[in-house]
Amino acid sequence: MKPPVKVMELGELWVYLSGNPLLSLLVTLLAFALAVRINRLLGGTPLLHAVTLSIVLIIVFLLLSGIDYATYFEGAQFIHFLLGPATVALAIPLYDHRERVRQLLAPLMLACLAGIITAVASTLGLALLLGADHATVMSLAPRSVTSPIAMGVAEKIGGIPSLAAGLVLITGSIGCAIGPVIFRLLGIRDPVVQGFTMGLAAHGFGTAQSFARLGAMAGAFSGLAMGLTGLVTAFVLPLITRLFGL
Repeated sequence: MKPPVKVMELGELWVYLSGNPLLSLLVTLLAFALAVRINRLLGGTPLLHAVTLSIVLIIVFLLLSGIDYATYFEGAQFIHFLLGPATVALAIPLYDHRERVRQLLAPLMLACLAGIITAVASTLGLALLLGADHATVMSLAPRSVTSPIAMGVAEKIGGIPSLAAGLVLITGSIGCAIGPVIFRLLGIRDPVVQGFTMGLAAHGFGTAQSFARLGAMAGAFSGLAMGLTGLVTAFVLPLITRLFGL
């Protein structure tokens, strides 16, 4: 009679855990730790970024466990809340290089504007040329800014926020993979240029990679580019979409 009792106890334990918000928090942390481990075993390739792998692992867990996203987010919201403070904390290394920022403010702003216009115009042009529908085009438009801003902008201009978030992740992964190759081909070694470029083209993914592989200065300017790109895109994107008749 003892084995059935043991099975019942395990079943009751799972029911308790699946309804506990702390399970989502634990699963999220474990998924990220496992994803980091897998990424390192694969040589740290940005094509299989730890964040992307974490998302896949969590999706698989939710499908297998039958837990819906709303229940999962009850626990994951604690990590989601830290996104704001983490973004604000990027100002700390930027403050350490404030003199360099002041000297390069004009060219940085011009580079940011040029990057946004290029990214949005090329994306809209290709999407329309390939026959994408209006909602898809509007979801693609903000792909070069960080996820929270992209989702908000996409919703305002008629896109699909969840699709926009996914496209942002893909853009970040590709940017991290291609960026270093372009730097080598063009002989770009200035950490300011490298960092600002990565933040502009690959937002949060690029900023994390800049801090990890290019140094504190590159990371600081990458964070600056990510913030400026998000801010400017929110104002410029609606104007560009009107020029395309959308």
